[in-house]
Amino acid sequence: MADIRLRKLANLLVEYSTGVKKGEKVYISAEAVAIPFIAEVARAAIKKGAYVEYNVNIPEIAETLLKEGSEEQLLKPSDSFKLVVDNADVFITAWGTENTRVNSNIDPKKIQTKVRGNSELRKIFSEKMGKGEIRWCGTQFPTHADAQEANMSLREYEDFVYGAGLLDAEDPIAQWKEISAQQQRWVEYLNGKKELHILAPNTDIKVKIGGRKWINCDGRVNFPDGEIFTSPVEDGIDGYITFSFPGIYAGKEIENIYLEVEKGKVVKATASKGEDLLHALLDTDQGSRYFGEVAIGTNYGIQKFTKNMLFDEKIGGTIHMAIGDSMPEAGGQNRSAIHWDMLCDMRSGGKIYADGELFYENGKFLEEVLKK
Repeated sequence: MADIRLRKLANLLVEYSTGVKKGEKVYISAEAVAIPFIAEVARAAIKKGAYVEYNVNIPEIAETLLKEGSEEQLLKPSDSFKLVVDNADVFITAWGTENTRVNSNIDPKKIQTKVRGNSELRKIFSEKMGKGEIRWCGTQFPTHADAQEANMSLREYEDFVYGAGLLDAEDPIAQWKEISAQQQRWVEYLNGKKELHILAPNTDIKVKIGGRKWINCDGRVNFPDGEIFTSPVEDGIDGYITFSFPGIYAGKEIENIYLEVEKGKVVKATASKGEDLLHALLDTDQGSRYFGEVAIGTNYGIQKFTKNMLFDEKIGGTIHMAIGDSMPEAGGQNRSAIHWDMLCDMRSGGKIYADGELFYENGKFLEEVLKK
């Protein structure tokens, strides 16, 4: 029997996050280990009168392609993703795998080539999301491998995943609506501001945000959620930043990432581990040395780093920045085949100023600022 919290999650994704309506085309995608997730989401969508299609990803095939595929094969756009881009009203995906290290021995350049192959489809998908033509939500299905990555048992990890989404509550949707209202206050404060100044250990960076829109992440795109973000002005970032936690990409870890930025572009990048992959990602395309996102994590129910950015970027008391593709809905104009988040802990001395006003310190918003 399925975990009742999984059924609650499926209902929330269909009812609240994506608002599925009768007659809409809903596409669902996950790895084979997450078939119970696909089944529950399909059940909820079918009850709404939607037309359901699904795709089951098999990691062994993806591994074979990366290891043995030619450049021509790697660059071929995904037909299954094209079906989604061309036809879906709603796209619901779940992360969750049997082996988080499946790509550990893959040549970083091959990963880069595969990413480039879907760059045009990703661009169209991003634009459609920005216009509201496709509604997408991604979430986590708990697996043994992801639990091990988080140093938890499967049962502990299930409790962590479902707890972070407030799925133990009698009415999780009501809880997320309340969070949405709380976060909206800070969205309204930051809308209209021109520049952020972020200070933290070995970090001093200014980020221009004038003319950009802040987005309230309240469980409608990522789930669980808990952040506010915008896309910075493309040539408006200067300074340096050190990311406190390892960056994870395709199951590989990059540790102690340090970036120097001039006029929006990463001009120097170092890492104590995985620096070759870091440089490969930065050199993916013309947009991959520029930033697509700056964000503040607001989910104080998530405090443990689990090597899963779906949760880690939401940790209350952190910020994150992403190189690559920006969000059209926030006014972002940078385009790239990648969008890769990196996380900075602000809980020990971190400060953020907006147009010279301190509004965030030691990992917390300063409520008195809103009372002025």
